[in-house]
Amino acid sequence: MWIKNLQKLVTVFMIITITMLLVSGCSGAEKDVRIVFYSDRDGNPEIYVTDADGSNQIRLTTNTIADYAPNWSPDGKKILFSSDIEESPDIHTMNPDGSDLTRLTDNSAIDEDPCWSPDGDKIIFVSNRDGNPEIYVMDADGSNQTRLTHNGANNYLPAWSPDGKKIAYHSDTDGNFEIYVMDADGSNQQRLTSNSYFDLTPAWSPDGTQMAFCSDADGDFEIYLMNADGTVTSKLTDDEFNNLKVDWSVEMDKIVFMTDRNGNLDIYVMNTDGSNQTRLTDNSAEDIWPSWSK
Repeated sequence: MWIKNLQKLVTVFMIITITMLLVSGCSGAEKDVRIVFYSDRDGNPEIYVTDADGSNQIRLTTNTIADYAPNWSPDGKKILFSSDIEESPDIHTMNPDGSDLTRLTDNSAIDEDPCWSPDGDKIIFVSNRDGNPEIYVMDADGSNQTRLTHNGANNYLPAWSPDGKKIAYHSDTDGNFEIYVMDADGSNQQRLTSNSYFDLTPAWSPDGTQMAFCSDADGDFEIYLMNADGTVTSKLTDDEFNNLKVDWSVEMDKIVFMTDRNGNLDIYVMNTDGSNQTRLTDNSAEDIWPSWSK
């Protein structure tokens, strides 16, 4: 009798295992890794999405104004971006297929460089509504817009740390553009890089231990890695061209970036040690601002 019961248990276990595998497979299909970017290939800056290998490039926005600076939501269900659709650049969201366009900011200033918090509850962005580009934070629905920096300088490209406790950005507070970090409420602002060059576009690694950034220390912009405390660890690109605007894959094994090494800006991907640099977009237009889906 116990043998028959054992056989039944084995059968049930096999059914449960197969079901879990099927569900896991379906769930994985829903979270296909993609890269969003903007391009002027059709005449004006529009938002596009592509598979991680550069295939299936699809245009998401279709209008006569500029749509730019896209960023994925943490759950991959929304894309955050700036748009001139209402005359001045404001922050908008849309679905990954381009539908359900929603405006989050509404003023005559320039609101740009939006970035989701890791939990999806907050959005940081840059605005010159008070005279100069400062960093602001708001709830994901556009409410409670609050200014975080008050330095009278040019502050750009804010990026959340993976734990949501810190924000990295670049600023010319001390004369030239350097990488800074502050607490999520705007307090404890600290300078991470200190030199006579431009250090730009910090991007946290998914584990929060490193940042990739761009610097013109060698005359043109190259991509570097540094520890989260500001100590530089390695140089990832080394050529005579400009390599800019980096973002990490969730698995932390790839970095996507844009470069003008082919005469115009195209999207490339490489391993996190700088090897295997591969071109994803190939046209005469400017393909800019890549962002991995999370």
